[in-house]
Amino acid sequence: MVDEINPSPKPRRRGIYLLPNLFTTAALFSGFYAIVAAINDRFEAAAIAIFVSMIFDGLDGRVARLTNTQSDFGAEYDSLSDLVSFGLAPSLLMYGWSLSHLTTISSFLGKLGWLAAFIYTATTALRLARFNTQIGKTDKAYFQGLASPAAAAVMASFVWVCSDYQIEGSTLVIPAWILTVSIGLLMVSRFPYRSFKDLDLKGRVPFISVLIIVLLFVLISVDPPQVLFFSFLLYALSGPILTLVQLRKRKRRAARVGSEELSETTHQINNKK
Repeated sequence: MVDEINPSPKPRRRGIYLLPNLFTTAALFSGFYAIVAAINDRFEAAAIAIFVSMIFDGLDGRVARLTNTQSDFGAEYDSLSDLVSFGLAPSLLMYGWSLSHLTTISSFLGKLGWLAAFIYTATTALRLARFNTQIGKTDKAYFQGLASPAAAAVMASFVWVCSDYQIEGSTLVIPAWILTVSIGLLMVSRFPYRSFKDLDLKGRVPFISVLIIVLLFVLISVDPPQVLFFSFLLYALSGPILTLVQLRKRKRRAARVGSEELSETTHQINNKK
């Protein structure tokens, strides 16, 4: 009788889903390898490793959704992996390649160098924390602030391009410092960025769409570092540009409404006369 009134609770299912967390682990490994490569002055290899981490990071979420294996554990694990791969790895890469050379000028500038790297790391952590708390509350089609993988892509591709052209980081300390701080601040900004999460990958698409994808792969293969750098840099600038365009539209709309109200008021006054 007691057992019927208070049935024993069902045992909790233990364990985690292997497949999506396997991709997350691969992303984390690539980010860690990028840090090790940057410490050993293998900057080009570190930049490429960050892009490899981006590929695995993009796959883990899609695999989880396709196989219906989403979990709170997976979401938290993915965020920690992103902090290493897209926060620590790019900042240490930029510091080792360029910002550390500020110490040769003065101790004060040397502090500004590692502080810039810390700002980037901290803004990545803040960006990820804000994203986790806004899941399901914001427009799915847009990110608020630059996504951390895109920010890391700008940083890594910049170093990759310079290494490809054998440009020493010591000659670009000022541009590197400005880029590091600016990209970090864009992550915690409120600028809208297209997320492309609303694209229907399962539905039918026009034939021209497949042709465009093929052309994109061909374009990237021609000169990967340059194409990737300018593509992600344009994406990083798209947020402020989109905001400016929206502000101009609002001002024009407000001016149009104001002029219409003024003309209507004038017309009513003339009718009364």
